Amino acid sequence: MLGLMRVVAVPGILLLTLAGAAAKPAPSPADDRDSIVIVYKDGHRQSVAATAVARIDLKAPAVIVYKDGHREKIPADIDRIEFGPPETAMTPGRRHFVGKWEVGEGNGGHFFITLDEDGTAKKSIGASHGTWTLVDGEARINWDDGWHDVIRKVGTKHEKVAFEPGRSFDDTPSNVTSARNTQPRPI
Repeated sequence: MLGLMRVVAVPGILLLTLAGAAAKPAPSPADDRDSIVIVYKDGHRQSVAATAVARIDLKAPAVIVYKDGHREKIPADIDRIEFGPPETAMTPGRRHFVGKWEVGEGNGGHFFITLDEDGTAKKSIGASHGTWTLVDGEARINWDDGWHDVIRKVGTKHEKVAFEPGRSFDDTPSNVTSARNTQPRPI
């Protein structure tokens, strides 16, 4: 009897071991990868699993209708809706740029740019007044003296790109320097 158990048990254990080794791990649910990211005008984001959404009604008030039947109203201050993983949709919002920035002059010196929530900008050299807006995840500043600056996130750091009077944001920059927010806020 003991011999019969060995004859049956050894191949059985080997079969279970092989089956476990050949088994593929279950893929992560689609909810982890496929999402809809709603980006609001103030810069905050709301991520929704695409697989859970039946439709989005954009009539005022906008509503997300989920497959399980529940509804969620969306505030009217939507800037855009992005599709894809939230990691790739993480561009800085408007609030990320509010604060006092230490930036380079392009000649080795430094000065300060302050971006206020109301869209006004101040700098510590030249014409001190300007306005700024958020365009494609970067702060675009128009100064009263004709200069234009861009502060953008590049990897884990920031840079200031300057355009002299007469040039546009699409032209070759006059200089590119580092930028550091002295009052950083999370993205």
